[in-house]
Amino acid sequence: MKKSLVTVALMGAFGAASAQSSVAIYGTLDAGLSKRTNSGNTSTMVGKRDNNKLGFRGVEDLGNGLKALFQLEIRYEPDTGVIENTTRPLFQGQSRVGLQGGFGTVRIGRGLTAFQETSTAFEPWSGMPATAGYQTDLQVAGYTSDPLSAPGNSANRFSNAVFYNTPVIGGIFQLNATVASKDANNGPVIIGRGTALAPQFTANSMAAVVPYSLSATATTGPFAAYGAYERNAVDTKLWSVGASFKPIPALKLMGSYQKQDQEESVLINPETKAWLVGANYNIGQGMIRAGYGQKKPDNQANNPNIAKTKQVSIGYDYNLSARTYLYVDAARKKITPAATFNFYSLGIHHNF
Repeated sequence: MKKSLVTVALMGAFGAASAQSSVAIYGTLDAGLSKRTNSGNTSTMVGKRDNNKLGFRGVEDLGNGLKALFQLEIRYEPDTGVIENTTRPLFQGQSRVGLQGGFGTVRIGRGLTAFQETSTAFEPWSGMPATAGYQTDLQVAGYTSDPLSAPGNSANRFSNAVFYNTPVIGGIFQLNATVASKDANNGPVIIGRGTALAPQFTANSMAAVVPYSLSATATTGPFAAYGAYERNAVDTKLWSVGASFKPIPALKLMGSYQKQDQEESVLINPETKAWLVGANYNIGQGMIRAGYGQKKPDNQANNPNIAKTKQVSIGYDYNLSARTYLYVDAARKKITPAATFNFYSLGIHHNF
């Protein structure tokens, strides 16, 4: 008797899984309510502090210290069940396969750049895209790693890229590098130094330069630090340094400074500088998050009158278990002289 196509498919899937030393399914569910006030206007909506994801991670032991790795992450919205932002790829979070051994780790595909991945450990909201957090704006000084991707796409990843991490050297140092190919950056019109009739980058044009990202970390006892440099496809450059210190096990202090240089594509205010300081403090079953940061100037509208962004935030996590916590955040953001808004949110976060 012939096997049905379903049976063949199931056997194929089982065979692929059984060939791995380990395969894990993991993810995040994060949902809550948020309120935003701006110049007397108030809006309340369903929101989130973190990205929601469904992931698949596998490791196969190849022998002699060599391992094969893969990782896939789908992003979705739990309030509607749809894929996160329809302009984004199915595996928006990451899609990488590679090898790990005494030489370090090499992966190919899509993922966070070396700078973007390293810097999240030095931000009080751990890089989550919460409105109260700093990583998606101030800690990158308004910079985007992927400026030529489709509108609405993630700004902190490279596609068609090679990722390399050295082993931890002497138990202290690690170097990280990401290099993307030009064909990862076909996308929308970028006016840059051009005009609407003659843009610097036309739709679906090839990138001017090969994007790359470099970072280095050092960790010893209660002290950690990083330095990073990145150049994107339109030759915008960013460098960043940061450090953290734990004077007592329950308290982590952190800060970072970054500078973005858009001289190759922006005529007005080509440089943006930003800094932030923050802290995490574990108390009982909870953790307090707090931070303050500034960015100057803000180049989003290429307007010299938009001089500075200031943000102060505070949040609290209450752990119901090792995988589930409740949270509340509050933030005040002032963009001089354009606008000031206050933001409040509460929700639940679950890891599986």
